[in-house]
Amino acid sequence: MSVPIPRLSGGLPLFGHLFEMRRNPLALMQRCRDECGEMGELRLASQSLVMLYGEAAQEAFFRAPDEQLDQAAAYPFMKPVFGPGVVFDATPEQRKQALRNRSLRDQAMRGHAEGIAAETERMSAQWGESGTIDLLDFFAELTIYTSSAALIGPEFREELGAELVPLFSDLERGTDAIAYVNPYLPLPSFRKRDRARAKLVAYLQSIFDRRAAQGSQAKDLFQVLHGLRDEHGKPRYDVNTITGMFISLMFAGHHTTSTTSSWALLELCRHPEWMKRVRDELDGLYADGRDVSYQALREIPVLESVFKETLRLHPPLVILMRKVMQPFEYGGRRVAPGQMVGVSIAVSNRDPALFRDPQRFDPSRFEPGREEDKSAFGYIPFGAGRHRCVGAAFAMMQLKAIFSILLRRWDFELAQPAESYREDHSKMVVQLAQPCGVRYRRRKAPEAPRSEPKASEVHRDAVRSGVRTAPRVVADLDLCQGHAVCVSEAPELFRLDPKTNKVEILDSDPPPELEAKLAAAIRHCPTKALRVEPRTP
Repeated sequence: MSVPIPRLSGGLPLFGHLFEMRRNPLALMQRCRDECGEMGELRLASQSLVMLYGEAAQEAFFRAPDEQLDQAAAYPFMKPVFGPGVVFDATPEQRKQALRNRSLRDQAMRGHAEGIAAETERMSAQWGESGTIDLLDFFAELTIYTSSAALIGPEFREELGAELVPLFSDLERGTDAIAYVNPYLPLPSFRKRDRARAKLVAYLQSIFDRRAAQGSQAKDLFQVLHGLRDEHGKPRYDVNTITGMFISLMFAGHHTTSTTSSWALLELCRHPEWMKRVRDELDGLYADGRDVSYQALREIPVLESVFKETLRLHPPLVILMRKVMQPFEYGGRRVAPGQMVGVSIAVSNRDPALFRDPQRFDPSRFEPGREEDKSAFGYIPFGAGRHRCVGAAFAMMQLKAIFSILLRRWDFELAQPAESYREDHSKMVVQLAQPCGVRYRRRKAPEAPRSEPKASEVHRDAVRSGVRTAPRVVADLDLCQGHAVCVSEAPELFRLDPKTNKVEILDSDPPPELEAKLAAAIRHCPTKALRVEPRTP
């Protein structure tokens, strides 16, 4: 006999906790955790939502198969944003194909870093010697360009302009919590969403029309899709569908980066001791005049720790949800089909059981010896398991490339009171509230940069990882997303199965001379799918 799931107190007749969710979703999620423990039920109008908290409960959520907990069925309110047949309205097989995007694999990303750095140089070159920028406007525009160039093609990027920024902002405002009830209500935010989407369709149509009139030979992803025909000679993808693909790529490829970039720069301005540590690291890494390349971006641990801490404190999503298709049980409690289950990224990322002094900005929590992100189901800014954000590795690489340029070229300081910078929780897609200005000034060249880590130090860190004492290599295929970073780092030990898009281990007990390569493969795996463990006698 199952144990009843505790119900959260409060709520209004008919609407339940919907307006509390709309007003302060993070406080609601934390209140549910405090009152109900690992599982708690709240209501969003007529919909029951069971929240799961804690590492073990979240692992059960993320490991559940699609047949039991369906991701797409939980987000019907996103259909007006993406359009029919795209993302959550697509078939399971179409969603699996999207996860095999080759532009997000290791070899492809090696070429993206230089382009992202060049785009950052291009935009910041317009600044002059000093001035003020709105962080959200700047990073939103920059990451639309960098993401479109990398994920769609550089030819397509050249067709885009700053007028896209407000359109995407209006689309994001269409994720108001009221959409849980009905995403087609005649609300101002939903009307803006629909107008923005219609303008984007017209924008893309004008690109295709202009190219046709000019006899363009462009070969970017969308031009190829636009030219595909079915057996009857009709277009396989109309402009409305391609626009939906564009929106989905930009939501995934630019939203996280623009939000995290804005908050990371703010946190560095608030904490000058960390700004200095990051600057010293970058000055040392690029002391020999090298260009930004993907390989250079592999080893920027201080900067990466800053981004991890920024994502921990300022996650870009309020909640991750699934619809129960088959009975789901955890801890003796049963959730029936038709109900929703969810996890809160913000609550998990501030769990005192996982993070020491969780309200404090402290990137050192991710350094060797502490590694508070070692739990794949506790630290979840990108989700976890089979549905972990496939673009997480790309986002981190993009962030490193952008900051490798900005922090070596410019000094930054807050342009308004520190307490005035806050998050905008009026929609499910979280952004930095505006205004959010910072002042910049061209930076003088550093005088005495530190040198980058020597090969011996890298090898020493590899030995510390435990590879020598625990040689058996194990892959968690629920976590693997086919980025193939391990294949690039250690091709002697790993390969990618083209049928399953999952890693295969060629040698689970590697020889000592491959120890450093194995350590690098494990360290750089974007989804933490690899580990070493003692071999059972």
